[in-house]
Amino acid sequence: MPKNPARHLVSTKFSPPRIGTRHVARAALLAQLKRMHHCRLVLVTGAAGYGKTTLLAQWRHDRLKAGAEVAWVSLTADDKGYSAFCTAFLEGLRRLGIDIDINLQREDNTLSAIDGTVAIIVNAAAMLSKELFLVVDDYHHVEAPHAHKLIQKLLDQSPGNLHLVLASRVNPPLSLSRLRVMDQVVEIESAELPFDLAETRTFIEENLGPDKLNADELSLIHDLTSGWPSCLQLIAIMLKNRPNPRSILDDLVWRSNDLQTYLSEEVVAHLPSELVEVAEVLSIFRRFNAALAIAVTGNAEAGELIKRMEDENLLIYRVDSDDRIVWYRFHPLFGEFLSARLQRREHDLRPLHRLGAHWFAGHNCLTEAVRHASLADDTDFAVQVIEQTTPATWSLDYLAPTLRLLERLPEDVLFHHQRLLFLACLTVSLTSRPGRAKAWLSRLQACNLDAHPELASGLPLIHAAVAIQEDDSELTIRLLEPVRDAPMDNPFLRYVLLAALTVAYATAGRYADARRLFDTHPIPPEDRSNDMALVAESARLTTYLLAGDIVEAEVLASELLERSTREGGHRSICANLCASLLADAFYELDRIDDARELIANRFGLLHSSVPDVIVRTNLSRSRLDLLQKGPDAALSFLRQQIAHLRSLGQMRPVAHLLGEQIRVCLIKGQRNHAIELLHALQALAHEHGKDQGGRAELPAIAALAHARILVSEDSHAALQALDRVKDFAERFHRGRLGVLVDLLSAGVLEDLKRHDQALLRLRRAVEAGQRLGLVRTLLDEGALSEKLLCALASTELQDPLRQYVNELIDKLTGPCSPNLATPHARRTTTPGQQPLLTPREREILSLVAQAMSSKRIAHTLDITLETVKWNLRNIFAKLGVSSRYDAMVQARNQKLID
Repeated sequence: MPKNPARHLVSTKFSPPRIGTRHVARAALLAQLKRMHHCRLVLVTGAAGYGKTTLLAQWRHDRLKAGAEVAWVSLTADDKGYSAFCTAFLEGLRRLGIDIDINLQREDNTLSAIDGTVAIIVNAAAMLSKELFLVVDDYHHVEAPHAHKLIQKLLDQSPGNLHLVLASRVNPPLSLSRLRVMDQVVEIESAELPFDLAETRTFIEENLGPDKLNADELSLIHDLTSGWPSCLQLIAIMLKNRPNPRSILDDLVWRSNDLQTYLSEEVVAHLPSELVEVAEVLSIFRRFNAALAIAVTGNAEAGELIKRMEDENLLIYRVDSDDRIVWYRFHPLFGEFLSARLQRREHDLRPLHRLGAHWFAGHNCLTEAVRHASLADDTDFAVQVIEQTTPATWSLDYLAPTLRLLERLPEDVLFHHQRLLFLACLTVSLTSRPGRAKAWLSRLQACNLDAHPELASGLPLIHAAVAIQEDDSELTIRLLEPVRDAPMDNPFLRYVLLAALTVAYATAGRYADARRLFDTHPIPPEDRSNDMALVAESARLTTYLLAGDIVEAEVLASELLERSTREGGHRSICANLCASLLADAFYELDRIDDARELIANRFGLLHSSVPDVIVRTNLSRSRLDLLQKGPDAALSFLRQQIAHLRSLGQMRPVAHLLGEQIRVCLIKGQRNHAIELLHALQALAHEHGKDQGGRAELPAIAALAHARILVSEDSHAALQALDRVKDFAERFHRGRLGVLVDLLSAGVLEDLKRHDQALLRLRRAVEAGQRLGLVRTLLDEGALSEKLLCALASTELQDPLRQYVNELIDKLTGPCSPNLATPHARRTTTPGQQPLLTPREREILSLVAQAMSSKRIAHTLDITLETVKWNLRNIFAKLGVSSRYDAMVQARNQKLID
């Protein structure tokens, strides 16, 4: 009897790794793999450590539970030849029950021999009446061309019941176009393998335990790793061994010896030295392309080496760009690793930065040109680049490199360059530095700007930007209304004006005037991706939040955040502003987890923005802490922020946070401390009692806090204080504040036994809340709201008001009640309202209903995969479901899609 060559192979070669109890179920990817029951091939490609094997082990486990026949083959470098590959591959088929002659002449790798082998496999598989699945892991080890030909022919001729699953670090040399047309291939590529933020959270909690890291730390870890599973595993190990490294987490991660060893052994070790050297040089750039690589490295083959890195999934990604050039970037940690190697090899990187600066300048990439000129200590060239820029090219991307240049540039040099001085004034006025802006602005105004009329016409904008930072909306309006309709060729300055005037109108409660600006000064389609235009659009959304129209604000902000992230990135200025808006809406809608996720690790929003954004983000954060961590955590955060914002002179944010601190102290029963804080707040309100603009709000903030304290001792005085707040809310059209005042007033009137008046004020509050889509404004008053709403529910109410009231009561008395000692968050939709999906969400959901994968949806709609995932998370939250299938069913039941 012939001997079986496979007898020499270890049994573990045919066993997948154990999944373990702490794995993260890849629900979205497993849903894609479910499509393969009618496909001939599943191809999973991705870089080392991205979870290809674990994903397929999870899929195999599910298929075995469903009664399928699944065999597994793990390849190694020893299987690169044709004979060794065939031995392992045919043994895998044999384990599926495919009875073939194991004595095939595997050294005979002629095409006729391959055809014969394929025929035997196909005929043997066709005789079986069951579905057969063979997983071949680490297929990238295969080097023999005839081994690839064997797989190609088998795919072309295989019977319908035989399915191959290949996992590889590189795309194998197989021709799959015909199979793709026939919908016979399921492909999961490198971009789909990283964990999303929710999966990162699950992984960390499974390995460290729940609540070991806060949302900011989880977000930081996710940003550092970009969801790279193996790196997350290393971080989990480090955090177990060093439980208090959070303050230096970013430094700790990339300097970890384990990570350095992993990258050295698993990613770099087998690469040619020429490729590694090119990669090291390119690591100094945030993005790069073939032409830049050739210019900086002097290697004419640099473009081909980049293509090889991409083909082999070497932690390199394409960057979305408006131009036709293909741009790339490295994974952040891989880039740091390469940069450290470069610094050990080249102690002086300034010549490389200088080469990069000149290349970027020559290709009109001015932001990068200034950045690398500064890093090269070539301030003369940086100044030259800025001086020669045309106003039409200005963008928010200029802010960071301009600030870095200003830190290196002597003021006497700055004052001799008018265009640079103008940009400097504009930059510091837009980045919370009004004092320096005013000092430099006086020097600019002393210059003769006759030769630069575009700079002269921009001076009111700088004054207005300073006024916005100083919370003087009335001055902003006086400065900008006279030039509002004047022609302005510079699009950046045009949208600065639009954004500043919109913010000022919104602060003044002139919402109709703010929205009318976008009718009389519409943003043309070609400018919808302009970063400053996106900021202007975000300012428009402020009007909906201040008016209390939360449902409309959530819809518009979701769409704008998606667009801002797509155009500028997750951490861009416009994306951060949209995140602040949407987090406020999510909190109000009781989507607590979503709100926390949005503002996590966006620290600049807490203290380095315009006052309105600082107020909104800090209040959202403190209220999230109160709900999820308790009053002590909220008070600790508030104390820290109040001290910091006082040092910055941000008095309106300080007043708001003092008011919130008083509310939390009263919840804790710390009445004496609340009175002390009230004195500080009243002093602040008295100091700014006659101020115009945003600070005109301070007396109302103080009156509301005073009313909360007076409720238990002097009901009549409390009612008078609330009437003053109500007057402010009506004059400035603050919808949520109006509802809150009516609710609190109803409670005071009830204490005074004025039941009819109490019921009238309560009903007005609830009707307005239902119309606006408010949830937490009413829930946050806890026991008071519960008592009043239960009394209202006993009266005759008609739907949808009755349903709204009952759902609020359910929330107050259910497991997530704020009255509980340890409240926790839940995702939900607005009471009494059908989930309102954006047009993009409906579009994506309709494609989900057609069984499209996320990747295919992204391709169909010409959007990024991350955008698809973001929208799906929103859809799940709005519909209260956790899977694509449930979302589709729910949407159809509610007639949201056909």
